[in-house]
Amino acid sequence: MFQIGEALMGQGSELAHVDLMIGDKGGPVGQAFANGLTQLSAGHTPLLSVIRPNLPPKPSTLIIPKVTVKNMDQAARIFGPAQSAVAKAVADSVEEGVIPKDQVEDLVIVASVFIHPEAQDYNKIYRYNYGATKLAIKRALEGFPDIDTVLEESNKSTHAIMGFKVTRLWDPPYLQIAFDNPNLE
Repeated sequence: MFQIGEALMGQGSELAHVDLMIGDKGGPVGQAFANGLTQLSAGHTPLLSVIRPNLPPKPSTLIIPKVTVKNMDQAARIFGPAQSAVAKAVADSVEEGVIPKDQVEDLVIVASVFIHPEAQDYNKIYRYNYGATKLAIKRALEGFPDIDTVLEESNKSTHAIMGFKVTRLWDPPYLQIAFDNPNLE
């Protein structure tokens, strides 16, 4: 199994954006999990999700911060409300049958978690990351979105952070770089 899920939830600086992979320990997600634990990157130190200290969820879940953590205040937002929220979302997904209970020892999750450097409200950080993780897991295991949804929505939707709708790129005005005319002027 190799499934991908994504979810964006909340607003303001506490907005949560979770991208995750869920798959077999012996497959590419398991390899990514092992690499994440052993190949550290300054400011993006991976951490295991824990419901509380010394209680990780099943399947084991590795959190990788998307934003460079530059100080202990920022680290506390990851090693605290986000870490616990992701773990609780995983545990609740098992309890609700989204993740099959009989597969928890065979699967691992790698979750890339966005925490804005200016986020302050731990309650919102927790709630938004819990909701985003739970939704990303559900979407991953249900194969969301299907290709018909992607094709239907690709020219209708506006990204929540971008804030504007892009017109169809084949309708002028648009930026086109042609191989026969590389001059942009």
